Amino acid sequence: MTGGRLERGILGAVGVIGFLAVAELAGRTGLVPDVMPYMSDVLVTAARLPADEQFRADVLATLAACLNGLAIAVAVAVPAGLLFGSVPFLERSTRPLVEFLRPIPSVSLIPVAVFVFPASHDAKTALVFYTCSWPVLINTLYGLSDVDPLAKDTLRSFGFGPLAVVLRVSLPSAAPFIATGVRIAVSVTLIVAVSVELLAPGGGGIGAFQSLAGSANRADRVFAAVVWAGLIGLAANLLFTAAERRVFRWHQARTGEAA
Repeated sequence: MTGGRLERGILGAVGVIGFLAVAELAGRTGLVPDVMPYMSDVLVTAARLPADEQFRADVLATLAACLNGLAIAVAVAVPAGLLFGSVPFLERSTRPLVEFLRPIPSVSLIPVAVFVFPASHDAKTALVFYTCSWPVLINTLYGLSDVDPLAKDTLRSFGFGPLAVVLRVSLPSAAPFIATGVRIAVSVTLIVAVSVELLAPGGGGIGAFQSLAGSANRADRVFAAVVWAGLIGLAANLLFTAAERRVFRWHQARTGEAA
């Protein structure tokens, strides 16, 4: 298993290096427009950005909005999913509304969010919350449908009420699915936050940093910020995936046995 991971890591590194080499060659040979910076210049600028106090502040502003919106989404969507999944009438009555709201692109709601929340930070948090709520809610409902009915009936036979059944059986059983929903939500938080910052840069953030760099004709800083946004998103996904595998190892083992 360790050998397989090492091989995948080496192949991934080769792919990244190959892409960087091709991008550098394309710039040097004129295959891309002259306004595009060389990849080597982008990497040098990216390496220097952590020393930039303003960039660090912008990164923290983006991460704060992402974490706040994600935390609120989990705090709202998980209890809502448990309630809807435990009360079939509520699930059936809210399903049309969920199916209507869920496909709406978050980017299309940026003007609405900015209008309702004039402070850019609040608009970012609100849109991150909106976007993250759906995968968490849907995965919570899906997890509840996978709960063993016999376990719930057994607990009821011992005199436990509906709330106790939810907390003692339904929630622990659905927890791996909820974690998957949160992991999916983590992957889109940065996209939503930076999108708001690009269109409403008043509250700072990585998108605001890019807007300012673009207005100063510093394409290298624009692309360097893209590199850091990608690295932050990758690190967040890897950390959460590793934590999910560690915490819910029992669920993966059971799934593997079932397969």
